[in-house]
Amino acid sequence: MKTRVFAAFLLILGGLLGWFVGTSNTDTSRFPFRLGLDLAGGSHLIYHADTTSVSEAEIEGAMNSLREVVERRTNLFGVSEPIVQTESTFDGEHRLVVELPGVTDLDEAIRIIGKTPVLDFRIEKTNAEGVTTYEPTGLSGRFVSRAQLQFGQASHSASPNETLVLLYFNSEGAALFEQITREHVGEVLGIFLDDAPISLPVIQETIAGGTATISGNFTPESGRELVRDLNFGALPLPIELISSSSIGPSLGAETLNAGVLAGLIGFLLVGLFMIVWYRVPGLVSVVALLMYGSLVLAIFKLIPVTLTAAGIAAFILSVGMAVDANVLIFERMKEELKAGKSLDEAIADGFKRAWPSIRDSNLSSLISAFVLFWFGTALIKGFALVFMIGVLASMISAITVSRTLLSALAFDWARSRAKLLFGSGIK
Repeated sequence: MKTRVFAAFLLILGGLLGWFVGTSNTDTSRFPFRLGLDLAGGSHLIYHADTTSVSEAEIEGAMNSLREVVERRTNLFGVSEPIVQTESTFDGEHRLVVELPGVTDLDEAIRIIGKTPVLDFRIEKTNAEGVTTYEPTGLSGRFVSRAQLQFGQASHSASPNETLVLLYFNSEGAALFEQITREHVGEVLGIFLDDAPISLPVIQETIAGGTATISGNFTPESGRELVRDLNFGALPLPIELISSSSIGPSLGAETLNAGVLAGLIGFLLVGLFMIVWYRVPGLVSVVALLMYGSLVLAIFKLIPVTLTAAGIAAFILSVGMAVDANVLIFERMKEELKAGKSLDEAIADGFKRAWPSIRDSNLSSLISAFVLFWFGTALIKGFALVFMIGVLASMISAITVSRTLLSALAFDWARSRAKLLFGSGIK
């Protein structure tokens, strides 16, 4: 009785999950499917990041800061769900990959990324030939927490009504700024924006507190623009666009529709085979697969997972994994029935004997997916994540849902009828 009550609970839960997936797939829903660039359309940009100005130990931190700044800036420009990632090539090149769903105007996409200024501080040095150069100090825009506009009357050292820009550094930047000003008192600290000097003040004393003032002959309009851009995020590293492409929304919709159609056809063919070949257990497996699909799609919405064409392929592949587990179970059940066991004993022993094979195959799949996710590119990571979720859900579906539903059907069938309804084959 408890088994049948639990089976009824699982069926109700599966129905609720299916209802949630079906009714939440609208533009106004809090939980729509998040579609990747190849399905939703948009722009794909690849930038080369110039890391020559930072040490090898600082590259990873600088690249992470670059990713965060660009992601924050694209969000502030209203781009929906941008994807910003960093990657390194085998020859040591560092790249920034930006995907902007819904932005199909490449010029607009490039403007969104390229408008961010590159800010850094350099100490003036004069070599033996009398040539003035500026050496990097390591202090750059990635240490700026915020910027603020100020006018001259608020500062004793500035001319009346002079437009000033105040920079507030984070804790790391404040410590570095204090160290630079302490070690270079009496020297010129050049403030460069996009490699052009905008202010060349002389360090009069050690400056603590993490605040720097820039006076660069700004007009109120240019000062406001610089403050706005710096608050949006100053790039910690120079970047150069090396590749760009755009995918139209119609092409993305075609890819999505083709993937969904392929999944439906595959599911119907598999379901038909399972019912014809395995009869009642096959019908149970179809119900379990429907519940499995509802569970996985609900997880995609709630995490949320960005779905791409590769992700849809991984989902379809995981459906095959779920079917494979059911086939193992049903074949073991058939052997137990042939050995003369009752139906409930055959079901229990069939699951018990099939479990080691199901466990080992799914563990090997999870290990492969984890390796792909850890070492793969962005496209491969998406495939691996969807596949991992699918494999885990398929184990739950096969071991919990299928077993419970079959056990709930284990009435006191006549032996001949049990073999007919719970056997396999077309005879």
